[in-house]
Amino acid sequence: MSYHEEDNSGKILLAAIAGAGAGIIAGLLMAPDKGKATRDKLGSAATKYSGQLGDQLSKYGEDLDIKFKGYIEKLEDMGLTGAGGSLKLKGNWDDLKGKLKQQYAQLTDEDLTYAEGKGDELVGRLQTKLGKAKNEVVKMLNDL
Repeated sequence: MSYHEEDNSGKILLAAIAGAGAGIIAGLLMAPDKGKATRDKLGSAATKYSGQLGDQLSKYGEDLDIKFKGYIEKLEDMGLTGAGGSLKLKGNWDDLKGKLKQQYAQLTDEDLTYAEGKGDELVGRLQTKLGKAKNEVVKMLNDL
C-alpha cells in the first residue's frame, strides 16, 4: 500500500482569495458613509501614513549611513580593509593643496577645489588627472 499526499496549496490559495474578497465586499456594504466619502477617508489616511512612513524611512536611512561609515572607519583602523576606503582629511586644506602641487605639477587650483562633504568630487578629479585608482588617491590624500 502506498501513501499518496494530495497537493492542496491551490485550493488553499483560492479559499484565501475568496475570503478576502468576501471581507472587502462586506466591509464596503456595511460602511457608515457613502462610497465617495469612504474612498476620501481611505485616501487621506493613506496620504497621512505614507508621509509619516517616508519620514521614518529617511531617518532610519540617515542613521544607517552614519553607522555604516563608522563601521568602515573601525575596520580600516583595525587593518581589516584596505587603506583608502574613506577620505579623512586632516589639517589645513591650503597646506595640503600646496603639498599636492609640489608633488604633482600638473594639478591646477580647479583640480584641487574642495568643499566639505564633496570629497568624492575631489577624488574623481584627481583620479582623472593623475590616472590613479580611487583607493590610491584616497590613501594619498589621507597620508598627507
